[in-house]
Amino acid sequence: MPEMTFSVRWPDGRVVDHYSPSLVVHDHLTAGTTYPVGDFRERAATALGIASERVRARFGFACTSAAATLADIDALAASCPDASTVTVIRLHPPLPQES
Repeated sequence: MPEMTFSVRWPDGRVVDHYSPSLVVHDHLTAGTTYPVGDFRERAATALGIASERVRARFGFACTSAAATLADIDALAASCPDASTVTVIRLHPPLPQES
């Protein structure tokens, strides 16, 4: 399956790369767009849920990496003030792994 990462600038200025096992994130997030934290969290949850189900359909089990990504997003979102926003900086192929 084609996988990807998406880079997000959180309200505290941190840029975090989040993983998806599927390109479906392109259907729910747009690079260069700023979203209220709650909206971003819901869009990410929808995309990662679909991605995990695609893994289940292909391999017979859900994607634990998608679940871990959503848990990371939930933790970051929970630490943000209610009216804050996040910006999707880019949607890109996964970063190369170090050997």
